[in-house]
Amino acid sequence: MTTTRLALHGIALVVGAMLAFGVTNCSARPSSTGPRLAGWLITVYYTAVESYHVDPAESVRGCSRLECERGDSPLGEYPKGFVDAVQAEGTGRITSGPNAGRYLNWSHNLGYWLDDAPRDSRGERLEPFVSAAADPDVLAAGTNFTIAECGTLDSGEKPPDEVCERIRSAHWTVRDEFTPGLGGPQHIDIYIGEEQGPDFTASPWYLSLKNAVIALR
Repeated sequence: MTTTRLALHGIALVVGAMLAFGVTNCSARPSSTGPRLAGWLITVYYTAVESYHVDPAESVRGCSRLECERGDSPLGEYPKGFVDAVQAEGTGRITSGPNAGRYLNWSHNLGYWLDDAPRDSRGERLEPFVSAAADPDVLAAGTNFTIAECGTLDSGEKPPDEVCERIRSAHWTVRDEFTPGLGGPQHIDIYIGEEQGPDFTASPWYLSLKNAVIALR
């Protein structure tokens, strides 16, 4: 459902993103009782928001409901960047037209469909700072974990403290799976909710962490 992630670019949106994601009392980290596992790659995925994309519109066809596969019904016209982000991330909130307030979702198995919620690959509602994806042979569905150490960015630098503290303070559960071929050993994708502005992939929240440590619960 997810795709190859971009490395972190810049730190310009740290403050705004912190407020948008509700970073408060980050010193209160969850305790862990299970083993700590080192050497993980952690990436993120999010819900795209149509209003943050101003590209020329393109038509989308698919299913008008969840209980459908590879449909060919017209689902509306949306900015190309938004449509691309939905295919990359798996979900996007529509903000204009007759489907405003609904979601355009995508999965490898179903294609595009309209829905009333952002969904994971199993059709369950995605929950920010809870839902995570992994290949089934890496971490089984239902595995609970925390992020004990954030590791480093692709540049070798540490991520911004505020971002690291927020993802460390969360309790994650594997509820989702990667699109085939995009996961791999010791790779987890964590869901962080809606994008918070234009060019979200250039913000500190759209990151890739190497050599992170997770703690099973």
